[in-house]
Amino acid sequence: MHTDVERCVRAVQSKDARFDGWFFTAVVTTGIYCRPSCPAVPPRPANMRFLPSAAACQQAGFRACKRCRPDTTPGSPEWNQRADLVARAMRLIADGIVDREGVPGLAARLGYSTRQIERQLLAELGAGPLALARAQRAQTARLLIETTSLSMADIAFAAGFASVRTFNDTVREVFALAPTDLRARAPRSPQGGTTGALTLRLPFRAPLNPDNLFGHLAATAVPGVEEWRDGAYRRTLRLPYGHGIVALSPRPDHIACRLTLSDLRDLTVATSRCRRMLDLDADPVAVDDQLRTDPVLAPLVDKAPGRRVPRTVDEAEFAVRAVLGQQVSTAAARTHAGRLVTAHGEPVTDPEGGLTHLFPEPAALASADPESLAMPRSRRTTFTTLVRGLADGALRLGPDSDWPKTRAALLSLPGFGPWTVDVIAMRALGDPDAFLPTDLGVRRAARELGLPSTPAALTARAAAWRPWRAYAVQYLWATDSHPINFLPA
Repeated sequence: MHTDVERCVRAVQSKDARFDGWFFTAVVTTGIYCRPSCPAVPPRPANMRFLPSAAACQQAGFRACKRCRPDTTPGSPEWNQRADLVARAMRLIADGIVDREGVPGLAARLGYSTRQIERQLLAELGAGPLALARAQRAQTARLLIETTSLSMADIAFAAGFASVRTFNDTVREVFALAPTDLRARAPRSPQGGTTGALTLRLPFRAPLNPDNLFGHLAATAVPGVEEWRDGAYRRTLRLPYGHGIVALSPRPDHIACRLTLSDLRDLTVATSRCRRMLDLDADPVAVDDQLRTDPVLAPLVDKAPGRRVPRTVDEAEFAVRAVLGQQVSTAAARTHAGRLVTAHGEPVTDPEGGLTHLFPEPAALASADPESLAMPRSRRTTFTTLVRGLADGALRLGPDSDWPKTRAALLSLPGFGPWTVDVIAMRALGDPDAFLPTDLGVRRAARELGLPSTPAALTARAAAWRPWRAYAVQYLWATDSHPINFLPA
């Protein structure tokens, strides 16, 4: 979008928050960069330059605006609605791969050379993977500086910097303030330092309807791993350097996030995965405008705009749970998953009580006795084939997944039909166009709304909803009185 100068100028002059994260405005006369909705008086159009990423702004020598804090905008929706190389690379960078494995590790995950990845990211984002990861580290550092009482040295290494000197130089360059000055300007007193407890605000593009989003997560919560308590969805997280517990609560203009981490180096990854689970980088205006073109869906959208697709923090976990949920009720699927957690999950300590385990890793499930699984023999075969494939790496599910190839790999597994593959594509892989024409709830809603109810006819009708059919599913599901559609009391 940053190449459409006229459209960008209009967005800046109207302070339109819908475009935050889509592009950034660099002001050549002041040397700062802002989000489109910056409350300051807009500069003259001749002094504006539009760049696709905060990293590109920083690489061009611009500093972050202290008023609108462009480093805290929602991410670009582009990376969660595409499956090409750049989008997959951006999802992996957000998941911290460059910090943990370097650019060669990123290239190996994607199956391309480092030179190819550099070239494509530079062409589309104006910055390479190292610059993008550096911008992410700077944002993490600012968050820790402003919300914890950790020492600057601890913050430097927790944010992923190789040295305190690099940390100091980066913070000064990006924010035009020393780390101690950033802390002095923080709007609230530091909290939760040494215990790893952090309180964050996760921004999103309005509108956001939390009913089906949190309702789905709460209604399908696995005992010991997830729960709904005091207006918050809580769950355990398996992270690269340790584990964590997160509590997420919907607010009118943000999601309140409280994180307890065993290792603060996991902050960036934990935040990124929570944003992905709640679909916070979506563009609800674009989605809803497209779905409103269908006169049958338009009243549903107008009644409750801004529905998101409830996703996951762990793609392999969701695939296992999808198999457990084949042809059984939500309650039965929770029971099956809870038994696996008790038998094979890794115990954790929850300071607030209630959560007891991490969801089992595929390797632990692969060693389970199939006869101990309370399910039909054919589904046991499906389950054991899936977890063995995940454990030995023959099947890879993650933010870097190539959607068409992964679909084909899943369909080749015994017991994997269109419903299982599509629900994994929708909620684990994040495909915004995944559709469930054979789903019982979707077909029931279609009949009640006067839409075709047979899978083939409904798929043909749903072609007009592309590329947002996964969101159409949320609106169709919402016509039912199932608990997944309601924010828990």
